[in-house]
Amino acid sequence: MIKGTFRLGGELIDVVVDRTNVLFSIGNSITPISGLKLNKAGVIREHPDLKDDEGWRLKAIKRFNIHIKKYKLEEEKLEYIKDELKKHGYQPLHKQRGGHRPKRF
Repeated sequence: MIKGTFRLGGELIDVVVDRTNVLFSIGNSITPISGLKLNKAGVIREHPDLKDDEGWRLKAIKRFNIHIKKYKLEEEKLEYIKDELKKHGYQPLHKQRGGHRPKRF
């Protein structure tokens, strides 16, 4: 298990990667990507073919899950998520492997 902490404005977001599971912790709630509010404009920027699709949200989540499974190591998955979040203005703070002290990215 590995956890990454990110900041956007005054909000802290934790991303927990546990084998094949990716969970997001915002405030007091922990949810998989299906529980997040996705910005349609951001999804269309990454996947232009979903522009006129009514099921854009489910297809975007499915593509994320398929893409994240391509990475074998938890560290690689967290690095991919870090790179994607940096594109959208999130500041990576630190990462922490299960039971160890946090390290800066």
